Amino acid sequence: MSLRHAVLGLLSEEPASGYDLMKMFEISLSNVWPATQSQLYGELGKLAEAGLVDVSAEGPRGRKEYAITEEGLAELRRWITEVEPTRVTRSDMLLRVFFLAQVSPDQARAYLRHQAELVRERLENLESVRGFLKEREDNLSVHGRITLEYGLRLGKAQLEWAEWAEGQIR
Repeated sequence: MSLRHAVLGLLSEEPASGYDLMKMFEISLSNVWPATQSQLYGELGKLAEAGLVDVSAEGPRGRKEYAITEEGLAELRRWITEVEPTRVTRSDMLLRVFFLAQVSPDQARAYLRHQAELVRERLENLESVRGFLKEREDNLSVHGRITLEYGLRLGKAQLEWAEWAEGQIR
């Protein structure tokens, strides 16, 4: 249900088309909760059916702009304040680490080096977002910076761990 709430959250700031929402996902939420175009448009349809969003404007080539309704805003607020996050910890990367003894030490170290490189790439991507958010003071940018900082700190810890773990393989 979090895609539903991500869309409601974006629309709580301003009305937007599906295209605009997809761009906002790519810039901000993709690091937290990625969505494909088909998922997003499908969710917009479900939100409209449920009365949580309305089509506020229609443009050329069937372009629709969506706005959150009072019911949608109430649902977003309920979800933020009353629904406890699942916090499911499931990592196929760590599951593989648990069984690295089944490959050669060189393969195990290479796997951990690769994980470190992936984290470095993700950190570079997150750093590029920082510049976009730095000068903006709208709600999504302010809270986006807070979320971004979480991702950066978590990524740095993951990188440090991967480098340490590689050194543990004999």
